[in-house]
Amino acid sequence: MELIQNTPDLSAYLAADEVIDHHHPLVRETAARLAEGVVDSYGYARAAYEFVRDTVPHSQDAGDPRVTWRASDVLELRTGICHAKAHALAALLRAEDIPTAFCYQSLLHDDDGDDGGGSGHVVHGLVAVRFNGAWHRQDCRGNKPGVDARFSLDGERLAFPVDPQSNEVDYPVLYAEPHPVVLSALKAAPDRPHLWKTLPTAL
Repeated sequence: MELIQNTPDLSAYLAADEVIDHHHPLVRETAARLAEGVVDSYGYARAAYEFVRDTVPHSQDAGDPRVTWRASDVLELRTGICHAKAHALAALLRAEDIPTAFCYQSLLHDDDGDDGGGSGHVVHGLVAVRFNGAWHRQDCRGNKPGVDARFSLDGERLAFPVDPQSNEVDYPVLYAEPHPVVLSALKAAPDRPHLWKTLPTAL
């Protein structure tokens, strides 16, 4: 699949805003700590990815009802669904001048709202990082039995490869900002059970 930027301006994939608030002191402090001991931007990107994947529990896996969407809040509260964790990772990567995009899948999910493995569809959030002139998708939702996502520039290691027979879809567009439909659902949800009922099923 060819990944397509929704804007040709690469600087848009480094921008800070209300959601990807990488000028926030907590984001800067976290980025500086992760940058210690790494030798290059690839090493930093991998460290940031593993930090978000492994130390910010996916709220569904953890049974946490809180809803986060701003990157600094995800890092402070250490909770979020896939989209929120993608926002946090993007902020950490952009803080170190690594172009980062938002991309999405439409996946089957079970009645509890988990990503993958049921009858309904839900939009799942990823990021893509740009290295050596190419974009590479990464999924930091967090691993669990049956899910083994890893940071990789040599072939994708996503949490949920799509199943076209189940009408699952990889969307090729790389967004410089979180998709407004997804962001609106996150902002409007008072808790995670409500969020499962209002997340988009497709883009």
